Amino acid sequence: MEVKKDILWRVYLCFIGMALFGVAILGKVFYLQNITGDYWRKMSDSMHTRFVTLDADRGTIYSEEGRMLSTSIPYFNLYIDFAADGLRDKSGKVFKDNVDSLAMTLSSYFGDKSTSEYKHTLEEGYKDKDRYFLLKRDITFGQYQDVRKFPMFRLGKNKGGLIAETRNKRLNPFKLLANRTIGLSRENAQNVGLERTYDEYLSGVTGKRLMRRIAGGTYMPMEGYDIEPENGKDIITTIDVNMQDIVETALMRMVSENEAQYGTCILMEVKTGKVKAIANLGRQPDGSYFEDMNYAIQVTEPGSTFKLATMIAVLEDRHVTLNNTVDINEGAWQVGRRTVWDSEPHRGINHITIKKAFEISSNVGMAKLAWTYYREEPNKFVDHLKRLRLDRPTGIDLMGEGKPVIKTTASKSWSATTLPWMAFGYEVLVSPMQTCMLYNAVANNGKMMKPYLVNSIMEYGKPVKEFKPEVLQDSICSTATLKQLHTILEGVVTGGTAKALTTPYYPFAGKTGTALVANGNRGYTDHIYQSSFAGYFPANDPQYTCVVIIKNKPFAAKFYGGSVAGPVFREVSDKLYALSVEKQGSLLAGGKKLDSVMVMKNGKGSEWRSIVRTLGLPYQGNLTSSNWVVADVENSKVDFRPVAQPRGFVPNVKGMGLKDALYLLENAGLRVVVKGAGRVVNQSINSGTAIAQEQTIVIELS
Repeated sequence: MEVKKDILWRVYLCFIGMALFGVAILGKVFYLQNITGDYWRKMSDSMHTRFVTLDADRGTIYSEEGRMLSTSIPYFNLYIDFAADGLRDKSGKVFKDNVDSLAMTLSSYFGDKSTSEYKHTLEEGYKDKDRYFLLKRDITFGQYQDVRKFPMFRLGKNKGGLIAETRNKRLNPFKLLANRTIGLSRENAQNVGLERTYDEYLSGVTGKRLMRRIAGGTYMPMEGYDIEPENGKDIITTIDVNMQDIVETALMRMVSENEAQYGTCILMEVKTGKVKAIANLGRQPDGSYFEDMNYAIQVTEPGSTFKLATMIAVLEDRHVTLNNTVDINEGAWQVGRRTVWDSEPHRGINHITIKKAFEISSNVGMAKLAWTYYREEPNKFVDHLKRLRLDRPTGIDLMGEGKPVIKTTASKSWSATTLPWMAFGYEVLVSPMQTCMLYNAVANNGKMMKPYLVNSIMEYGKPVKEFKPEVLQDSICSTATLKQLHTILEGVVTGGTAKALTTPYYPFAGKTGTALVANGNRGYTDHIYQSSFAGYFPANDPQYTCVVIIKNKPFAAKFYGGSVAGPVFREVSDKLYALSVEKQGSLLAGGKKLDSVMVMKNGKGSEWRSIVRTLGLPYQGNLTSSNWVVADVENSKVDFRPVAQPRGFVPNVKGMGLKDALYLLENAGLRVVVKGAGRVVNQSINSGTAIAQEQTIVIELS
C-alpha cells in the first residue's frame, strides 16, 4: 500500500510539473504574440527586406538661350512578376493565351533570340513563379513605350506582370561643344566642369525603396513603401551655343592644320564678364582632337601677352609716355650671363618709341623698361601685378583652376634676371582665363569683371539662385593710362605684329604672343612654342574679349602668335560681327516695324495683349481675357482673328502651343494624345467636326 502511494505521488508530481511547463509555454507564446510580437515581426522582416537607394533625376544644364547642354535620359530594366494574381488566375489562362504571341513579338522587336528561345525562357519563369524575372536591361524610353503595347503586357501590371525599373544616363546633346566646361557626370569617377561645381544642386536628394527578398536570393519592390527622391535643380549657363560652335570650329581648324598639342579659346562678354564660349581641344593618340582638359584655367608662362601688365606698371607710375624711346639694341640684350632675345631679329633698329616697341613685341624693350625703373625696388613692379589680380585665381565657377605664380624677392627662385624676364611673360605662371580677365578690364574702360559661367539655378522653372555680374575692381588704372593702353593695343593690329589680321569692316585691338616652352626633362631643345592672341572687338565699342592659346608641336613650321592664334581670333570676331550686323538689320525700327522672322503662336487673347503691350508691337484685332485668337502679320502689324469655339464641335488648335491646345481640347471633352514638341501642325480630327463621347484626338507638334 505504501509502495502504491509512493508511485501515485510521483505520478502526480510529474503531471503537475508537465502541466506547469505547458502553462509556461502557453504563457510564453501569448507573451511573444501579443506583447513583443511587433518587435519580433520587425526583426523577421528586417532579415528579408532591405532599403535600396532611389536616385533622383539629375538636373539639366542649359545654354543661355535655353538649349540643353547636359541632361539625363531614362533607361529601363524590365522584369516580369510571374506570381501576379491576374497572370495565374484560372490556371494561368492569360499567360497560356499570350505566351506564343509575346515570344514572337519580343523576338521580332529585339532580334536577339528566336521565338522558341523566348517562349522557353518565359515558360521557365512562369513555372518557377519567379516574381522578379529579368526580361531586358537598358532599353530606351521609346522601346519601353513599345513593349508596354506587346501581348500580355498591354493588360496592365496585375494581369501582364510587367515591372519597369528606371535608371538615368547622362547625355551631352551637343557632344564636343564645351564638353569639358559643361563637364561629365560619372558614376565611378569624380565629376568635372560645371557638373562638379554645381553637383550639390544638380544631384538632388536620393529616395528609398523597400525591397523584399524572394526565392533565388533576388529582391522585388514592395508597393507603398517608397520615399520619393527629390529631383535635382537645373542650371542656366552663360554659354551661347552658336558662339560656342563658332569658337570651337575656328580653334579646331587651326589645331588640326598645325598638328598642335592643344589649344584653348575663351570668349567673354565685356560689360558683364559672362563667358559666352570656351573651347579646349587636346590632341589624342590617333591624331583627333577632343575636349580632354580645361586648358583655359591651367597656368603656363604667358609670353608676350603679359607685356600689357608691364606697360600698365610703367605708365601708371608715370615713368614714361608712349613717345619716349627705348634702345632695343637690334633685338638682343645681355643681362648678367643671360641674353634677352626678341622673337624676330631687328637688325639696324635701336632707339624706337615705347609705343613701337610694344607694337613689334620687343622683349628687349619691355625688359629694359622693367630693369630701368624697378631694379632698385622689384617688389614695386610686383605690387602692380598683384593689383591686377594676377597673383590669384580668377574665381570662375570651375573647380581645378590653377594657382598662378608671381614671384617676389622673397621667392627662393628669385634671381638677378627674374625681373626683366617677368616683363615679357617668363618666370611667371598665369592662366588664359586671367589673361582674358585683364584684357577685358582694358576693353571695359578699366572696370575688371569676375568671369562666370552660370546665370541662375532653377527649380520647376523658377529661379532659386541668380548670379549677377560682379565687379572686382572699379578701375585697374587711371583714365590717362587707359587711353594709352587702347592706343598701343590698336597699334599692334594697325601697324604691329598683327597687321596681317586687319579688316576694313571693323576695328579690333589686341596683342600677339609667342613663348618658347620647356618639354619636361628635355628642356627647350624641342623648340615647342606657345602661340597666343588676346584682344577685344570692335575696338571703338568693345563687346567681346577673346583669348586664344595654342601649344604647337615640336619644331612646328608655323608658330608665331600672329600666324597661329591670331587667325582664330579673327575668324571668331568676323563671324560674330557679321551676326551682329545681320541682327541689327532685323530689329524693330522705332517700334513700328516687325521682324520678318518672328515666330507666332495662336493662343489666348489676354496673353497676347500682355505681349504686344510689353514689346510695343503694333497690332489690330480684339484681345480680351476670354477669347482665343489666330496671330498673323498683315500691313506691318500683328493681326489677331478670333478662334471659333462652338460647343460640341472640335476647335481649331493648329498653330497653338501645347498648353493652349490641351486647354481647348480637354475642355471640349476630348482625350488628347500628343506627338512631338513646339507648335501644333496637325490634328487628327478636323475642326468643326461633331464630338463623339470619349473621343480621342491626336495632335502633332513641330
